[in-house]
Amino acid sequence: MPLIFRFKPIYKTVLWGGERIASYKGVDTGQPHVGESWEISAVPGKESVVADGPCAGMSITSLIARYGAELMGNKVNARFGGQFPLLVKLIDAQLDLSVQVHPDDAMARRRHGCMGKNEMWYIIDTAPGALIGAGLRRSVRPDEFADLVTKGEVMDVVAMHRSQPGDVFYLPAGRIHTIGSGNLLAEIQQSSDITYRVYDFGRRDADGRLRELHVDLACEALDYRVHDDYVRHYDRSEPGPTPLVSTPEFDVSQVVVAGQPVVLGDVDSFRVVMCVAGEATLTADTEQVRLRQGQTALVAAAAGKVSLTGEATLLTAAVPADMESA
Repeated sequence: MPLIFRFKPIYKTVLWGGERIASYKGVDTGQPHVGESWEISAVPGKESVVADGPCAGMSITSLIARYGAELMGNKVNARFGGQFPLLVKLIDAQLDLSVQVHPDDAMARRRHGCMGKNEMWYIIDTAPGALIGAGLRRSVRPDEFADLVTKGEVMDVVAMHRSQPGDVFYLPAGRIHTIGSGNLLAEIQQSSDITYRVYDFGRRDADGRLRELHVDLACEALDYRVHDDYVRHYDRSEPGPTPLVSTPEFDVSQVVVAGQPVVLGDVDSFRVVMCVAGEATLTADTEQVRLRQGQTALVAAAAGKVSLTGEATLLTAAVPADMESA
């Protein structure tokens, strides 16, 4: 079987989208206001299609149906019933995104019959003064929060952070968040498209209508706890792999390649590799793929160890084979 797959990005024109994804990736999207590039997706109706190689034209679900555990990893394939569990995106916010919260697995299954949405952000580039909203800055009661939403004052309790390239935010289900204008980032999340919008700055859609809010669901999903620190801390320039986020849903690392080969060990999981800066050659057995800034590849679990050479900063993501080990 092939070991490395690249997919055609799915570009989404949105109200708050900008123009940086095309220039960052070095492509012509042919679309205005592209806010999201879905790099790898198995969301029904928005499934990634292989871009090249012997499997060109196949959807990611067709790949899994054909290769199963060889692609996914034995335990990961069994755990998720042959469904690809991650959604990988690039996001360009020309305007502020709405203030949102996502449900956990239990609530999402109960309400929508799907998995919940834990996610993480890796900031790639920022405009001066760019902000990220993540978490609550002060404690708030559920009834008080609902009142703030009704009054349009929910931003009073959202913790805002100056964002810089390399910043990492983990956003577990229930954590209120928003992406401020001027941020270009990578997002790795569970394969879910469920979002509860609680505030949207009074904006209207193309038809002049206020966008829908989901206040009751958001109040049910919200984590009302205040945490000491919402930003992940790590050595940003250390060559080789550096863990960023380790959860039962995904393990994400930054990999800095600076001339010398970096070998990533065998994991019983597929591996997502996204090049966020520079260029690198990804090698799995006898297969090689060149990744430049803004490109993403999926490496089959059957590849075992993989190596990276070049001058680049990359993100890698895999799924823990055992939920208890994360």
